[in-house]
Amino acid sequence: MEKWSLMTITVLLALTVRWAVSLGSYSGAGKPPMYGDYEAQRHWQEITYNLPIRQWYFNTSDNNLLYWGLDYPPLTAYHSFVCAHIAKLINPDWVALHTSRGYESQSHKLFMRTTVFVADLLVYIPAVILYCFSLKETSAKKKASTCALCILLYPGLILIDHGHFQYPLSLGLALWAVFCLSHDWDLLGSVAFCLALNYKQMELYHSLPFFCYLLGKCFKKGLKGKGLVLLAKLAGTVLLSFAACWLPFGTDVEQIMQVLRRLFPIDRGLFEACMFSSPTHCPDKVANIWCSLSVLIKIKNVISPRTQLKLSFAVTFLSLLPACIKLTVQPSLRGFKFALVSCALSFFLFSFQVHEKSILLVSVPVCLIINEIPFMATWFLLVSTFSLLPLLLKDGLLLAYAVTMPAFLAVCLASFSILEKTSAEDLQLKAFSLSLKGYVSWFKSFPRIVRSLFLLSLSLIGVLSVLSAAVPPPQSLPDLFPVAVAVVSCLHFLLFLVYFNVVILWDSKNRGQKKMS
Repeated sequence: MEKWSLMTITVLLALTVRWAVSLGSYSGAGKPPMYGDYEAQRHWQEITYNLPIRQWYFNTSDNNLLYWGLDYPPLTAYHSFVCAHIAKLINPDWVALHTSRGYESQSHKLFMRTTVFVADLLVYIPAVILYCFSLKETSAKKKASTCALCILLYPGLILIDHGHFQYPLSLGLALWAVFCLSHDWDLLGSVAFCLALNYKQMELYHSLPFFCYLLGKCFKKGLKGKGLVLLAKLAGTVLLSFAACWLPFGTDVEQIMQVLRRLFPIDRGLFEACMFSSPTHCPDKVANIWCSLSVLIKIKNVISPRTQLKLSFAVTFLSLLPACIKLTVQPSLRGFKFALVSCALSFFLFSFQVHEKSILLVSVPVCLIINEIPFMATWFLLVSTFSLLPLLLKDGLLLAYAVTMPAFLAVCLASFSILEKTSAEDLQLKAFSLSLKGYVSWFKSFPRIVRSLFLLSLSLIGVLSVLSAAVPPPQSLPDLFPVAVAVVSCLHFLLFLVYFNVVILWDSKNRGQKKMS
């Protein structure tokens, strides 16, 4: 009973923080003509309620795709459809065709914020709680409530979901999939992940670790026996799950092709979401390699769009290949969770058309290993939230950012004593350090070096945050601070990618076979 009492307090605290953040501004508030993501979600409710399914993804006189046209998979549309029916019962003006465009009111804001709360309570938060209870408790690991508190107070997700405005459903469903796989409920896990992928196509960031882990299990069981049976069951489960999600569109090939064109608009180019059009201007500041390089090299002017796509695919594939091979050959839950982080980070850094919010697809898997590597996980989660700063400032969420960031750091310091967890063994680098042989002596000063880098990183984050919020940039460089935030964050992420891959590749097979980490 005590552990449930502590968990109840944890959830109530997490909900209180979410409620406080939701009182602030949201994406595009009072900023016509396009407004922001809040209006996009409202508009999808308008479209799905008033138009037949066959018109949801097509450009028509009633559905201008240039004005927040649906560009997510069917489950997002179905969710909007359900929310729209509830909205219609409360106030028909909220989803009236055409006339509701840009609708803003306190009552509607309360309704929209409530829909995010409900999604959190029904999907994301239960997945976090059950996952944390599944962790084996040893002297080296914190209680479930402590782990859940750190995960649920991660500021990046709170600020985007309850501030900027976004639903946590795809990430929540992905967490349910991880939870199911941790209990060897492979078919249920496959269903959950298929639902996540059919809610947001960005869940492709996590698809290869799921595929490689389950395929590796089949290989391990033997493809002439139980392994083949499991593979057939998994394939059937995936096909049925996708068929159920796409059933309303499955009767018309053109419908399916149009949905796919909306989901993957490759003709927009590599920099659709992160283009630096000049050294002094960047509409969206994404902390990935292409946007950072474009400060110095105008990639879009040097390389054709098709070549950009091929280059992006090649670099992404090569960067995630080692972790995927290791996971397939030696499938383990521990390796699976670390591969989720590594592969998602590779996608974020190198893939095509990345949005700054996509860093959450890396951050949530990092949350799952915060009990194993609390120091590095906390560091990454702080940097990932910092990388969102230009977007948060644009949405008027500076106060929420300034409060939640130090609060999260304080909780992690109190819960995990992270500054004391900087040895090579604590960082899961002991095997790597031993492999260096003659350089092992260098690792004696490793904890001090890592702590110094961490404090330097936090100082840099603090300085850039203050400058971004309080100091006007030079007129000749209006985007100086957003670009600095993106580049500094990108450099951090590149180092984290190397670190996570080292942990994965130097992990011993026996250690990786632990049931739950």
